[in-house]
Amino acid sequence: MTEIIKHEPTTVYIKPPKGFAALNLRDLWIYRELVFFMIWRDIKVRYKQTLLGALWAIIQPVLTMLVFTFLFGKIAKVSSDGIPYPIFSYTALLPWGLFVAALNQASRSLTSNHNMITKIYFPRLILPVASVLGGLVDFAIAFVVLIFLMIYYKVSPAWASLWTLPLFLLLAIITALGVSLWLSAINVQYRDVNYALPFMTQFWLFITPVAYSSSVISQKWQLAYSMNPMAGVVNGFRWALLGSGNGPDASLWVSVAISFLILFSGLFYFRNMEKTFADTI
Repeated sequence: MTEIIKHEPTTVYIKPPKGFAALNLRDLWIYRELVFFMIWRDIKVRYKQTLLGALWAIIQPVLTMLVFTFLFGKIAKVSSDGIPYPIFSYTALLPWGLFVAALNQASRSLTSNHNMITKIYFPRLILPVASVLGGLVDFAIAFVVLIFLMIYYKVSPAWASLWTLPLFLLLAIITALGVSLWLSAINVQYRDVNYALPFMTQFWLFITPVAYSSSVISQKWQLAYSMNPMAGVVNGFRWALLGSGNGPDASLWVSVAISFLILFSGLFYFRNMEKTFADTI
């Protein structure tokens, strides 16, 4: 006679961690397919039912470059370190556009996906990460314009430093992700972020050497100025692509340190606020 063994059903409870949560970044690798899916979804939604589609990735920085060229290059005669001003400004607009797009998308990533957060479990960190990485597609499209500008103005790339460009791109992503983690977590509890973000990005633009060269800043203010992490990113892009500036120096390492500080503090803040997202949102 065969003995029938009955097994009691097992109930698994998913509860938020107590106390100071660990980063547990391994979840991002486990759910990597979801990260890729969220990136693809964000890209499709961004240009769905638009007339020009992905051309918006080119139109926005090009129009901004034209305005900067007229106001700062022609009228104000701002120094461009001997480089044609359209290329000088457009090179800076590439990482800056990636940064601003990441903030706009990632800061609302939790509230815009509230149905997912309240119904299913997945690492919430995936949402801001996917929003930031999704901006790389627009960056790649806009980068093609820079290539044509350099050909038109007969500006040769700085071959000796061009290999460092991926590192400065990584620094831009780190900075954008760090700030986005703070903003997305705060936005769950305080919707003021939606109103403050346009002002914050506009103010940040003025204190970042996008329309002007950082060489116009007095030497005594250079250290304080380098505490803006995007200043290091923009200067790094210009040095890597155009050979402008002094390359990696003390001010750059200050910007790098600030970027990593923002990233790690944002990760810890996000992870420890994550347990309240479903209830608060």
